[in-house]
Amino acid sequence: MEEVFKYIIGLGAAVMMPVIFTVLGVCIGIKAGEALKSGLKVGVGFIGLSIVTALLTSALGPALNTVVDIYGLQLKVFDMGWPAAAAVAYNTAVGALIIPVCLGVNILMLVTRTTRTVNIDLWNYWHFAFIGAVVYFASGSLAWGFFAAIVCYIITLILADMTAKKFQDYYDGMAGISIPQPFCAGFVPFAWAITKGLDKVPGMERLEIDAEGLKKKFGLLGEPLFLGVIVGIGIGCLTCKSWGEIIDKIPYILGLGIKMGAVMELIPRVTVLFIEGLKPISEATRKLIARKFKGADGLNIGMSPALVIGHPTTLVVSLLLIPVTLFLAVVMPGNEFLPLASLAGMFYVFPLVLPFTRGSVVKTFIVGLVVIILSLYMVTNLSAWFTLAAEDVYAATGDAAVAIPEGFSGGSLDFAGSPLAWIIFQLTENLKWIGSGILVLITMGMMWWNRVLIIRNQRAMVAKDSTELQTTE
Repeated sequence: MEEVFKYIIGLGAAVMMPVIFTVLGVCIGIKAGEALKSGLKVGVGFIGLSIVTALLTSALGPALNTVVDIYGLQLKVFDMGWPAAAAVAYNTAVGALIIPVCLGVNILMLVTRTTRTVNIDLWNYWHFAFIGAVVYFASGSLAWGFFAAIVCYIITLILADMTAKKFQDYYDGMAGISIPQPFCAGFVPFAWAITKGLDKVPGMERLEIDAEGLKKKFGLLGEPLFLGVIVGIGIGCLTCKSWGEIIDKIPYILGLGIKMGAVMELIPRVTVLFIEGLKPISEATRKLIARKFKGADGLNIGMSPALVIGHPTTLVVSLLLIPVTLFLAVVMPGNEFLPLASLAGMFYVFPLVLPFTRGSVVKTFIVGLVVIILSLYMVTNLSAWFTLAAEDVYAATGDAAVAIPEGFSGGSLDFAGSPLAWIIFQLTENLKWIGSGILVLITMGMMWWNRVLIIRNQRAMVAKDSTELQTTE
């Protein structure tokens, strides 16, 4: 079973998306050719995004490592990045069965009307395997590991349902799509609470400016492309020990600036492919549900947040937070995690934050600042247990990607920096049966409330259809 799902995951999103979308499209009545074309566009989108992300990592990584060496910034927790975290998660006993277990939970929730999300984002199932693996190695019990993974999965599906309307209303071309990715979902309560608080601050409305507003107000300075160039040049200058070295390294510094600008410009262009690929599938799904299930509360297709990371506000705020995060990691007392490899995943903090901040750069930055500070401490706190899991996987597989340098412990911003993962771990590991009971009550309460909302929406739609029919007659 482990080998089967390793093979599926190993194919990657770029290969599997055309297959999934072709099958799904034919099942909902789309011609096979059109369904395949939709899947191919999404697959190409994933390839394009991986190329751009690799450009960011290859350009920024060496520069930041040089800065770390020059200023002696290295901390005790080594940043392994999300690919290594995913490898650790999938190569544990929990990860071996996480896909069929979670798909079974998803089907059961659909049948009992406790979710409306069909989660096909198989590649991000590693998040659920990750929290399960950490709990498994901390407790020594496989049952506790699966318990943590399933609780995380259920809560994530419900949060995807609860944010679906806001998400679809805010982003263009996302009708019928929800985001059941727990790293993003874990920041939703913070986005809601902080935004509510900021709305009560006198004068805050004068700072309500989105990325498009930045362009109008500051011209070229407000463009993500230009900001990327400036930040890249700034980081390039930090790799130099003297003014003379800066002059000598001008080609390198300018090249780093252009590469950072290219990333900011290319990500939105790549994500357009996702929207083009998803549009036929989402429209056909809505028509099928309207035709076959009168009054039904429409199903949502659960997809990766990669679909919307090209939003200008996400790009601007992520870019501004990179140097701020490095500074905070060094000066915050008690923090031992210096994010380097994880910085490429900064964009994934904001897909479900923007619908609450309404794209405001200031509000989004404040939310991002708060959650990043919390995340650094959470990664530090979970590093010992993550290290246990990584060392076990390395001993079993010999995979160099999960090797931790001697004298360090391991960590990753995604998913060890998620409030959802941290809370589940603390309740399960530190409070044992009491904490697990609390998690069960919370999870069951959320399922019950989500079912109430789903049934209420279905009844409202039935009543609306009936009224419209009577009016027409």
